[in-house]
Amino acid sequence: MMRIKHTLAVALIGLTAAWPAWSGQKDIVETAVEAGNFKVLATALQAADLVSTLKGEGPFTVFAPTDAAFEKLPAGTVETLLKPENKQKLVDILTYHVVPGKVMAADVVGLDEAKTVNGKMIDIEVNGKAVTVNKANVTATDVGASNGVIHVIDQVILPPEG
Repeated sequence: MMRIKHTLAVALIGLTAAWPAWSGQKDIVETAVEAGNFKVLATALQAADLVSTLKGEGPFTVFAPTDAAFEKLPAGTVETLLKPENKQKLVDILTYHVVPGKVMAADVVGLDEAKTVNGKMIDIEVNGKAVTVNKANVTATDVGASNGVIHVIDQVILPPEG
């Protein structure tokens, strides 16, 4: 079992190779914006008034969906969520992507769930070298920021109703 966890940890850490070597001097928001493929996420964070929170002290672990992940949502979903009258729903969705604390890839291997900032649990599955969070594939890990860490996912995850 320990060998499997070690192998998985090495595989997860290998996912970071697609990212530039970040110095960790920028906060989570600045790091995501600089990466260039989180424009929709940045816009959504602004609309939900969460930018200052994720620029705060933290630490935070963000499972960050890329622009391509947002494109997988049904047509018009993002535009609808960005409307002022849907702000609370947007906040609920975005805070479902954030776990308090700094959870590195090597730590994720030992988890099967985690409590998000919005209070609901996300499921974490490890299958060979693949890791999913609520069925969203983790495509890059351990992107360092001054106030936490980003793990990139290929889908927007939605909190359970109720």
